[in-house]
Amino acid sequence: MISNKLIVGLLFVVAMSITSCKPKGTTSVISGDAATKVYVPPGQYDEFYNFVSGGFSGQLSVYGIPSGRLLRVIPVFSSDPEKGWGFNEETKPMLNTSHGIVPWDDLHHVEMSQTNGEADGKWVFVNGNNTPRLARIDLKTFRTAEILELPNSGGNHSSPFGTENSEYIVASTRFSVPSDANPDVPISTYKENFKGHISFVSVDKETGEMKVAFQLKAPGVNFDLARAGKGKSHGWFFFSCYNTELANTLLEVNASQKDKDFILAINWKKAEEYIKEGKGTKQAVKYSHNKYDETTHTAKSEMETEVTVLDLANTEGIAYLIPCPKSPHGCDVDPTGEYIIGSGKLAALIPVFSFDKLQKAIAEKKFETEKFGGIPVIKYEAALYGEVQKPGLGPLHTEFDGKGNAYTSMFVSSEVVKWNIKDLKVLDRAPTYYSVGHLMIPGGNTKKPFGKYLVAYNKITKDRYLPTGPELAQSAQLYDISGDKMKLLLDFPTIGEPHYAQAIPAALIKDKQAKIFDINSNKHQYKTNGEEDAKVVREGNAVHVYMTSIRSHFVPDNIEGVKVGDEVFFHVTNLEQDWDVPHGFGIKGANNAELLIMPGETLTLKWIPDRVGIFPMYCTDFCSALHQEMSGYVRVSPKGSTLPITFNSSKKTAAK
Repeated sequence: MISNKLIVGLLFVVAMSITSCKPKGTTSVISGDAATKVYVPPGQYDEFYNFVSGGFSGQLSVYGIPSGRLLRVIPVFSSDPEKGWGFNEETKPMLNTSHGIVPWDDLHHVEMSQTNGEADGKWVFVNGNNTPRLARIDLKTFRTAEILELPNSGGNHSSPFGTENSEYIVASTRFSVPSDANPDVPISTYKENFKGHISFVSVDKETGEMKVAFQLKAPGVNFDLARAGKGKSHGWFFFSCYNTELANTLLEVNASQKDKDFILAINWKKAEEYIKEGKGTKQAVKYSHNKYDETTHTAKSEMETEVTVLDLANTEGIAYLIPCPKSPHGCDVDPTGEYIIGSGKLAALIPVFSFDKLQKAIAEKKFETEKFGGIPVIKYEAALYGEVQKPGLGPLHTEFDGKGNAYTSMFVSSEVVKWNIKDLKVLDRAPTYYSVGHLMIPGGNTKKPFGKYLVAYNKITKDRYLPTGPELAQSAQLYDISGDKMKLLLDFPTIGEPHYAQAIPAALIKDKQAKIFDINSNKHQYKTNGEEDAKVVREGNAVHVYMTSIRSHFVPDNIEGVKVGDEVFFHVTNLEQDWDVPHGFGIKGANNAELLIMPGETLTLKWIPDRVGIFPMYCTDFCSALHQEMSGYVRVSPKGSTLPITFNSSKKTAAK
């Protein structure tokens, strides 16, 4: 019998042989009319907004589909000098955690908010894979509005996945870890002390505000991905999990021993009932909850101190395990909610499970003789609808077109495979360049996919663009799936690792955009109402500059009396009330980037001058023909200087 290690090795060799050379016939698979299908003339808009995770960049990027044009990079978990995110005083609290500011993360997955199982264009939720966090982006401003840290987690890969009305955004831990209440245990006690926690985070229907409603304590497996049920399976959640061997070292081999791992099926409505009945346990924890207020233009970070945990080993009727070959990765639910597709990344077939058969198996107790971690294990055949035979090598993720077809990415054989959900027959296959991870069909995870395009997000991409040294551009590839056969239309490079993405029609978002911030509604504590109110105030060694910006000058623009070692706070209010006229602010020697201030907004740059001199300051965002003249000076005198604070401006100077 071939060992598991050898199987893994062979798959690796196959993968490398596929990815180490340019496929033959690359250009022949591109149809002649591809250019016309992706061309969006100047002045016209794309059909879809596409929200693409930035992987290890920690950011979310927005592309137009079908053009592939980059529209915006939204800073989320990583500080961003372009927009001052994490550098200005107002956004620093957004990156706070229970162990201080963490200015980076690994953003993997994207989830659009939904109403009745369809994307509603209100919010986008994303995960921090490294430091367990969830973020919510408001689609009126395309800004991160909230970041919530997750307790009892050691990684947040299986996240964020939402229910069909966004009642919950769910996050489960990739690395099982000991409870936060007792973290200092020997690693060798993995099987006894390491657990996998699943967080159910509720979402306020009006504001979108998130709250950790409860957690489920599961055996110490590694959760990979998940999907909520929909339609007939609404009220259930399905999670792929591997390392049912409960290994804690050399997982490449030791977590690949068994022929089948599991999909964990959770009846979350039942879990809700148990929580309401008081069957959960209150646990003292510490995690941050960061919110950005668009009226004060300022974020606050608060520490939460408690979470309710329900142990799945001590519950009835909530959790069931479905065997799934082999090391399951993707776990996807079709638009009807009947079919659950497990993608074992080391498997040579795709199992499709039936929700109806699952319910029947539970009712008839078609369980294996032994539970796993106290959870009943359903017999494989009892829940199985059927298997897609010979789909390709390395199935990972499946999306749907709403016409009864599924599309699965094949990492090892570098292709997308189209198959019919009912008869499980393979209908088409298209090569990718090269190893494809996630797929995205607009609305492809919902009850109503739009089904016109498919985007493959590829890894180990070679040969697609001009070489740029050892590190090459990551790649997305757009396919037309409107016909029987998939047609490659376009390559376009992405930022960081293009892990997952979701897209919805532009019409659901574009007319809701905030154009400016009403200056009269600005409640920032350091707002300056107009140029006549601009001033500089010393409070001990703190110097507060109440500054305004408008085309094409700052008020004040000459400041003296600042001393070495002072804490200088530039509170800059952008007085503009015209769309797309931001102003920037930078000063020589500042070691914390710039400000980028939207019309009607107030932001603060903190600067501690460390030497005597004259320090120019200027607008960093082109704003007018006289943008270059939008500048000024700060004089810094020695520490101990008795020079008083004085200031003026070009306007006041001109009036004298």
